[in-house]
Amino acid sequence: MNITVFGTGYVGLVTGACLSDVGHHVMCVDVDEAKIAGLKRGVIPIYEPGLEPMVKRNFAEGRLRFTTDAAEGVAFGELQFIAVGTPPDEDGSADLQYVLAVADTIGRHMDSYKVVIDKSTVPVGTADKVKATIARALAGRDLSLLFDVCSNPEFLKEGAAIEDFTKSARIVVGTDSEAVRERMRECYAPYSRNHDKLMFMDVRAAELTKYAANAMLATKISFMNEIANLAERLGADVEQVRQGIGSDPRIGYQFIYPGCGYGGSCFPKDVQALARTASQVGYEAELLNAVEAVNSRQKHILFDKLKQAFDGDLAGRSIAIWGLSFKPNTDDMRAAPSRVLMESLWTAGASVRAYDPEAMKETARIYGERDDLTLVGHQDEAVAGADALVICTEWKQFRTVDFKWLKKQLANPVLVDGRNLFDPKQVKAAGLMYYAVGRADSLRPVI
Repeated sequence: MNITVFGTGYVGLVTGACLSDVGHHVMCVDVDEAKIAGLKRGVIPIYEPGLEPMVKRNFAEGRLRFTTDAAEGVAFGELQFIAVGTPPDEDGSADLQYVLAVADTIGRHMDSYKVVIDKSTVPVGTADKVKATIARALAGRDLSLLFDVCSNPEFLKEGAAIEDFTKSARIVVGTDSEAVRERMRECYAPYSRNHDKLMFMDVRAAELTKYAANAMLATKISFMNEIANLAERLGADVEQVRQGIGSDPRIGYQFIYPGCGYGGSCFPKDVQALARTASQVGYEAELLNAVEAVNSRQKHILFDKLKQAFDGDLAGRSIAIWGLSFKPNTDDMRAAPSRVLMESLWTAGASVRAYDPEAMKETARIYGERDDLTLVGHQDEAVAGADALVICTEWKQFRTVDFKWLKKQLANPVLVDGRNLFDPKQVKAAGLMYYAVGRADSLRPVI
């Protein structure tokens, strides 16, 4: 099939690469001339395991191409994926200006039947707005052309997006058109051979499914963080609690790891957007608001533990940080807990020495050069002479540490573990003060 994808971010580039990898011919369209020029040279603008070789291979073999020419993109594919950003507005709602701009572009340039596919995460009712926008553009050209709009939400985890696309548990398509069903079956046939993964449903149900899925996962994380904070105060070890409840198949082990809060481009934005959608229809989504409130509070927990370790005085302290991205296997720092920590430390008069395997360039882009931020080339450099080490992201290379060596490196033997990577007894046996999240040894019980 000839397929056009508007947008070359995480969703658009992964979608384009994976569809071209199974033989479809894909044209990716973006307004960013520098990004498109870079992609043609093999420069991948994001870090995502497995994406670079896939893009380079399919580009070299002619199945994947890139352009800034929107008219060329509209003419190329019968299927038109919209995979542009939907950043949060000031009120938390999703900003649809880019989605609707693409819809208008399609309407202004199409000259034959198109299936327009909302791949971006968009609020319920967006397909209707996309349809109306295209119809308006066609009317402005005095044309009456057939087209369909469907919802095909993505369920991609950053750091595992290729695997999620190629081995997805389900492929959700919202449509009431048999023509769309036929074409979407053909589009996804290579990834649906083992068993039929396609789930057809109403358009609005598909749009809500995406938000509901992310909100459910975010709820599990915030719930577990709430339990962890309670466990600290009761003298219980939340890791034992986690195993106790995770063994129940009705709950499971996924997304019940306590820590310093969730971040990224999806969970924070989608929880807020769904809560805003509820408000717009006169419903107060109390649980969604609580999930977001708990997460916002949790991002301050690492700074609070540092204040506890140093009796509230962090002025002049040098703090080492391992992990800056919001999760492993990505360079994405959007809404990352590390940002809340660093900005709080700077306000308190402390300086930061930080290392991340992939997010160093992104950190430098966000904060620029400043005297109280040193980005080092190896994790060992960060801790040399620092007053404390804080772990924000659970990269694999941080999971095994020689604690006796670490104690010698630090000016003060303080380890704050925002991801509960270590056994408290082993850490303390090396002479380190260990502050984790919800571990029994972090705080004495108050009752």
